Amino acid sequence: MSDILASGKLDRASPVPKATGAAAVNAAVKPLLDETAQLRRRRWVVAALNIVTMGLLFSAMAGLLAMGGMQSAEVVMLAAYSLTLPWLSIGFWNGVIGFAISLRKRQPAAFVNPYLARAQDDAAITARIAIAMAVRNEDTEAVISRLDAMHRDLVRSGSGSQFAFHILSDSVDPAIIADEERLVAAWQKRAAGILPIHYRRRTDNTGYKAGNIAEFCASNHGRYDFFIPLDADSKMSAAAILRLVRVMQVSPEIGILQGLVVGAPSRTLFTRAFQFGMRHGMRAYTLGSAWWQGDCGPFWGHNALVRMDAFHQHCQLPVLSGTGPFGGHILSHDQVEAVLMRSAGYEVRVLAEEQESFEENPPSLPDFIKREMRWCQGNMQYWRLLAMPGLKPTSRLQLFLAILMYVNAPAWMLFITAGAAMAVFTDQFSKVPLAYGLGLFAVIMAFNLMPKAMGIAESFLRRTAAETYGGRVRVVTGAVAEFVFSTLMAPAVAFAIMVCCLGLVAGKRITWDAQQRSRDYLSVGEAARTLWPQTLFGVLLGCVLAVWAPWALLFGCLIVLPMALAIPIAVLTTVPAWGRWTRRHGLFDIPEDRAAETATVLKEARTQAA
Repeated sequence: MSDILASGKLDRASPVPKATGAAAVNAAVKPLLDETAQLRRRRWVVAALNIVTMGLLFSAMAGLLAMGGMQSAEVVMLAAYSLTLPWLSIGFWNGVIGFAISLRKRQPAAFVNPYLARAQDDAAITARIAIAMAVRNEDTEAVISRLDAMHRDLVRSGSGSQFAFHILSDSVDPAIIADEERLVAAWQKRAAGILPIHYRRRTDNTGYKAGNIAEFCASNHGRYDFFIPLDADSKMSAAAILRLVRVMQVSPEIGILQGLVVGAPSRTLFTRAFQFGMRHGMRAYTLGSAWWQGDCGPFWGHNALVRMDAFHQHCQLPVLSGTGPFGGHILSHDQVEAVLMRSAGYEVRVLAEEQESFEENPPSLPDFIKREMRWCQGNMQYWRLLAMPGLKPTSRLQLFLAILMYVNAPAWMLFITAGAAMAVFTDQFSKVPLAYGLGLFAVIMAFNLMPKAMGIAESFLRRTAAETYGGRVRVVTGAVAEFVFSTLMAPAVAFAIMVCCLGLVAGKRITWDAQQRSRDYLSVGEAARTLWPQTLFGVLLGCVLAVWAPWALLFGCLIVLPMALAIPIAVLTTVPAWGRWTRRHGLFDIPEDRAAETATVLKEARTQAA
């Protein structure tokens, strides 16, 4: 229900009115024209806000660096800083816009996605839906427990007969393959006559997860109307699934309907702190971005409803030329599939409200870094796709921003390194008023924190929302503690991404193995194997500044200390006793931690996996 093609015709996915005559045609076309014009105005507003904001931030930094004359190192610093501005500004405005919508609108998700108003809560499920989980060398018992919990929840809903489950294995480990075959057979026996359960294993990993899903669609696109791709750690309740299906059934314009995915309750301090911040930041950010992205929404590759035929016909990924890290099969497939779906005339929409749609987040800092490095390599391949013909302007912007997401880290590290060199070898910074430097630093930090701050503010201002997190005091306490946590983690992650980017430029590929999804404890040795470069850099930088520019430690301590202490920080944030302490005292609690009747699919999955 948005873009009108250049020819003046409706998108090919737009429904054809059953009635005939000019009145029926006008009734169908007018809402499309109205929303198209509205989205165009919103995008111009967001573009103007971001251009002005980036200009002001650039001017402020240029003014600071130009005091006493601009040296070559300062030119490097300014260039690196400019690369960070798009995400800094867009994150700020998405958070602010999302916060405003959440306070002013009774149904924020429906305001940014008008299709939600079409669906009736009790509408019959008439579509045929496949639930497809792609796995590769995963913990099979945990995988089956999640799927079985979803299976039984769908049966209880009364709409289970429209669903079928597919496990799409790319596993190569013989022991895991044997487990898959044994446990799936046992599950099929338990569920015989209730819901169909299918297991298929490919003999190769061509195309990675995207190739696995593409092969599934090629074999089954005539059997199902929609499918829900799941990651190995995904869990969705029947209510969340049926909500997506009911919207899609009455909205033939939509090709992908992405639900908001939140972290499931966890045990380690690291994961609890991480997903507490993500929970608040994603809510405001996603609402704000949906307000202007509209029909060019996000796809995260899982926990979404996808129109099967449209995906099969239009979302086959190109294979990039070359054999290096930027060639071959596309690794970060999800956003590419989203822009291909949109270019085919179908809309990609987000359901920007928290439902019972869960994933599990990495349990430690090294596990998080490994995942970020895989995503970094995948997103960097998007350079090869920016000129792809037929893409919407908003879609090209999304691909560009996905690249800049991982350019941010090396840009900040270059900025810091050049600044440290100037502090040591010149007296240039002595000409900068301390208030100016601290003020600009505070502004940049505020921009970085804005999406989370807006989510926290929303929870604080709404008493009922605050109570789901344990009350306003715990919301604020959690926010402060999470700020400290993210400040300690961010430098180590940024350094790892910088190393990854340098490796990609040098031709080094990142291997994509099964993720570590749970652990009881991170050993010092494992932490050291991943984080020794950060430690070495932090110690060297701290020593250099302490000897030649001790005043610079006032600014550099937030980089030096987290880097130098990366190994003990990573280990301590997985200590079981600390995780138990946060659970006992409600620190970093999310609503599912506190709810007396949390999602059945979560409880049953935990029980079976225990």
